[in-house]
Amino acid sequence: MKRIFLLLTFLLSFVQMRADEGMWLMMLIKRLNGVDMQKQGLHLTPEEIYSVNNSSLKDAIVSFGGFCTGEIVSDKGLIFTNHHCGYDAIAAASTPEKDFLKNGFWAMKEKDEFNAKDLYVRFLVRMDDVTQRINSKLNNNMTQEQRKAIIDAEYKAIQQENSENGKYTVSVRDFFNGNEFYYFVYQDYKDVRLVGAPPSALGKFGGDTDNWEWPRHTADFSVFRVYADAKGNPAEYSPTNVPLKPKHHLPVSLKGIQPGDFSMIIGYPGRTNRYMTSYGIDNLIKKDYPAWVQASNLAMTVMKKHMDKNKATQLDYASQYANVANYWKNRQGTIDAVIKNNTIAAKQAEEEKFNNWSYLPGNDLYTGLLPNIQAYYNQISKRNVERMYSSQLQMNSKYITIPFQLGALFKVYANQDLNNRIAMKADVQAAIEEMYGDFDAALEGEMLNSLVGLYQKEVDRDVASKTLVAQDSQNLSLLAHASIFANKASAVNFMLNPDKVKLDADALYQLSNQYITDQRGLIERFSKVDANFARNNRLYLDGLRKAFPDKKFYPDANSTMRLTYGKVDRLPQREDRKYTGISDNFYTDMQGLVDKYKEGDEEFDLPKRVIDMHAMRDYGMYADAKGYLPVNFLTDHDITGGNSGSPVIDADGNLIGIAFDGNSEALSGDIVFEKDWQKTINVDVRFVMWTIDKYAGAKRLVEEMDFVTNDYPKPVKGTVLLKKK
Repeated sequence: MKRIFLLLTFLLSFVQMRADEGMWLMMLIKRLNGVDMQKQGLHLTPEEIYSVNNSSLKDAIVSFGGFCTGEIVSDKGLIFTNHHCGYDAIAAASTPEKDFLKNGFWAMKEKDEFNAKDLYVRFLVRMDDVTQRINSKLNNNMTQEQRKAIIDAEYKAIQQENSENGKYTVSVRDFFNGNEFYYFVYQDYKDVRLVGAPPSALGKFGGDTDNWEWPRHTADFSVFRVYADAKGNPAEYSPTNVPLKPKHHLPVSLKGIQPGDFSMIIGYPGRTNRYMTSYGIDNLIKKDYPAWVQASNLAMTVMKKHMDKNKATQLDYASQYANVANYWKNRQGTIDAVIKNNTIAAKQAEEEKFNNWSYLPGNDLYTGLLPNIQAYYNQISKRNVERMYSSQLQMNSKYITIPFQLGALFKVYANQDLNNRIAMKADVQAAIEEMYGDFDAALEGEMLNSLVGLYQKEVDRDVASKTLVAQDSQNLSLLAHASIFANKASAVNFMLNPDKVKLDADALYQLSNQYITDQRGLIERFSKVDANFARNNRLYLDGLRKAFPDKKFYPDANSTMRLTYGKVDRLPQREDRKYTGISDNFYTDMQGLVDKYKEGDEEFDLPKRVIDMHAMRDYGMYADAKGYLPVNFLTDHDITGGNSGSPVIDADGNLIGIAFDGNSEALSGDIVFEKDWQKTINVDVRFVMWTIDKYAGAKRLVEEMDFVTNDYPKPVKGTVLLKKK
């Protein structure tokens, strides 16, 4: 009787999640959220957002390179995304003589648009639910190996059924920890070109100091274009390709925004863990993330030392450094936010209610799950810490990854006869060019010494790689610089004079391969423990949804297209922040940008032209009705990594901004939605257009876009506005 009373008490007191929480699958919008969105101010129907047979908003949204999001903003395939999403492509196009990262780049003619090598964009064609199909073949008595074999076979069949002989890329993904399954049909375009980017003084204004902080004053955007063959089909890069004519593109709104205005974001969020237990969170912030922060901080220190010495090295490692710095601050911010927001206690309260429910009659399948999950985290705690240090080693030390990857190719190459070597030579040469394209031997030698030394110091010997533990970490750089893989020249020399005996005897090659073997052994050692956890975790989420039937559950992010909705919103001001140029804390403006200016400062310098144009209030048609030029603004949307570059869309389907960051107060947001604090920081599209038009003078781009204004509520071409101006 007591258990029933506790359950009823919980159900009656359960507060429905706020509408701005959740990353919703596109095909479920009509069933779960369509009416609610319209009540909040949406003027579109669900079919205008997601449709298989007709053009819809989904057709204007792309996965940008598989790591960010972009949006199509013209009928000629023009793409907006973030500056930090295009950073690698901008850096790759730069040279010490033509530094597009520092000075910006604008293709004033179509022929000037740069081929962004290896970059692709992915359009979602359709998705569908195959939960019933797959779950009908599964049961809870199966081992994880049996379950995996059945799921893999179904995945393969579904991919074959929907790929149309390779025309489409088909991905089948599990949701809710393996309780549901959906497949996604995509079309990939591989000819993507850089069109424009602001100078880093605008695109990265505020640097690491302002990253994850509000107020922001950053022009975090870049411009690309997707090309196709003459029939509009995907094609490899070719000078004969033409700009893609998309099924849909977003008109740009210059009407302005106010707090409370309905808005939504569509994009490809990467990964959340909203259903992680308190035990997992406790391990994360006390052990896992501190290890990540320590190792990434060391990697940044090594990179910065060598980048400051050499301009070419600075360009080569700019993207890698920015990525490490971003996650370093994110992980530390997550630790701080979880503690400050009492996240673990909130999870524990939910788990106590679940436990009470699990002991009710008929719920035997779910009884004892949480104690088993707690035991799992106790078992794998040391292993997970090893993973953190090891992941930083693999991400930041090329002397670990190159010998393993290129060495495997060299092994095959060296074992061929002369004719086969000749046939392989072009591929081997291309691999060498790619792996040593951004490479500084002195930096890499110090990186190897430093990260292996840290690994030896911090990782428990019970789970550590015996290969790394046995090394003299102070002299590994000497071993590396004597290797076949020391630099591009030595790798090319091996290609010209392949010797399999020399390869097998290479100390760096042996180190890399033995380390990877150790890693595989660690995975195998914990395979049964991990398999048992996967089963318990799946059943826990299955039970959680049954225990709380009135709650609308959304699946964790997993790099599939999602929609989140809410409104333009404010963030409470903090006493430790400086709010320059702000009259209402939902936006920042050009005055605040100039107020932060510090001449010669790496993070807060500005081009003189920006300062001069602000002094003259040369804002053109992009000024707000109140006279200021908006820079960034806040919404209460639920996003995460991968949403970078996502469009912020108004109630009528027009582009009002580009999402680029979150706020430090809610960096625990990947684990739990912080309804009082979680905001999205966006570039106001009017600042984007001011930068393109007024600052850069790239009017040809303005001319091809469609706009809505207070004078033109229906989309008109940019040529109309430019003539009126």
